[in-house]
Amino acid sequence: QVQLVESGGGSVQAGGSLRLSCDASTYMIRMGWFRQAPGKGREGVACIDSTGGTTYADSVKGRFTISRDNVKTTLYLQMSSLKSEDTAMYYCAAGSIYSCAADGRIRNPLGWGQGTQVTVSS
Repeated sequence: QVQLVESGGGSVQAGGSLRLSCDASTYMIRMGWFRQAPGKGREGVACIDSTGGTTYADSVKGRFTISRDNVKTTLYLQMSSLKSEDTAMYYCAAGSIYSCAADGRIRNPLGWGQGTQVTVSS
């Protein structure tokens, strides 16, 4: 089973930027980010496949950019113009068979990281 370790979370003021990283123990065809805010369900944020194709949740389009380094098997999420509603625990996930969903979710993820907290203050 793939092991995933996130880093890069922290506290930032609204309008600021953060970059999250996720180190994977092995190459996975699809990788992505989910987030979960207090009292809410887990939602997909962004997904990327082996060709570099990406999908995003509507709430982050134009502000977040997902990318990957296939040599280092590292996933990134560049977050800009952060809003208070972006405050959540962010999780890295990996998948293989199913394509990225249009709303930024990885379908049937095979592994999850432990999460990294992002807090945006207004």
